[in-house]
Amino acid sequence: MKNSKKCTAVLGIICALLAAAASYYTIVFNDSRFIVPMELSGYVFRVQDLPMVVSGIFLGLYVLYLFLLLVRAIAAKKRQEESTRSARAVNPKLGFLGIIGFAGFFGFWTYSLDKTIFPFMFFMFFGFFGFFYEGKMSQAFMDERYQENKLKAHMVADKIALGIIFLALLVLGQGKLMGNLEYTLIALTIAISLAVALGMFLYGYLLYHYDHDEPLDESGE
Repeated sequence: MKNSKKCTAVLGIICALLAAAASYYTIVFNDSRFIVPMELSGYVFRVQDLPMVVSGIFLGLYVLYLFLLLVRAIAAKKRQEESTRSARAVNPKLGFLGIIGFAGFFGFWTYSLDKTIFPFMFFMFFGFFGFFYEGKMSQAFMDERYQENKLKAHMVADKIALGIIFLALLVLGQGKLMGNLEYTLIALTIAISLAVALGMFLYGYLLYHYDHDEPLDESGE
């Protein structure tokens, strides 16, 4: 494990150094190509582009490597949960990552600047506020009641999120919003991002809610 972490760190440093060296080279000797905005539709390769191309390939492979490590870690965590019959360990402080969702408002600025709408997708991070609730269930024993509550929370959260996405597609898919296709795309991106965030948040909240609400005793009704 330690060797794997060390290898990952070393590869990250190498990729960062390659990117820095390639950026310096292209700024000094290659008219800052790939650094400043350029029209890729008319792009013609030249030998001076090799440092940036190679560093970009290495960086892309490193990101893919990190993604594969993340998938493997998630799979290993899931197997551990199944073997130990306990919920995954989640730090409630991860809920503060939901603050990143406010970065979605930068989309209004970037759209007015250069028509970029990518930041709107950051609204999905609002769903990370659900970690506040999931963290309270960290390493809880997954008995039959917990499994039922988990399934119920997933079903309700997914149903609401998919319902919002369905309505957004139904309404916005009929035509231009305010006579502008770009506004329609922006509204659809925001709606889907917020629906995904709501689904993530509701899962953590509902699981905590179901697990801590004691069922009514029939004799007390």
